[in-house]
Amino acid sequence: MVHRSALSDSAPFSFTRDQRLLGGDQFRAVFDAPDYRVSDRHILILARHNDQPQARLGLVIGRRRARRAVDRGAIKRRAREQFRLRQHELAGLDLIVLLRAPCPPDGGRSATPLLASLLDKLLAKRQ
Repeated sequence: MVHRSALSDSAPFSFTRDQRLLGGDQFRAVFDAPDYRVSDRHILILARHNDQPQARLGLVIGRRRARRAVDRGAIKRRAREQFRLRQHELAGLDLIVLLRAPCPPDGGRSATPLLASLLDKLLAKRQ
């Protein structure tokens, strides 16, 4: 059984529809003129200032880079989790997480520390 207090405590770290990049125009704005760009061999994160109080996230995890659906899902899940935990630090940014190289052999399991370090780099650049 879930207690009401447990739900209210997790609400600030939710991931709602307002925190997603939804349309092609929103993605194009970030792709065309990113303010920040951080990457490593596997993942590229593009970021652009928005005029909204919250951060928004878009994911581009293609089948050519991660063949198995389970790997694509794992990478997306870990990206959303890192975004959800850091959304207050990322406020005012539109982010796109792009898988740029073939998925690592372990699937998406190594993505969590990788995404965390890339978000640290992004926040350092923003400061």
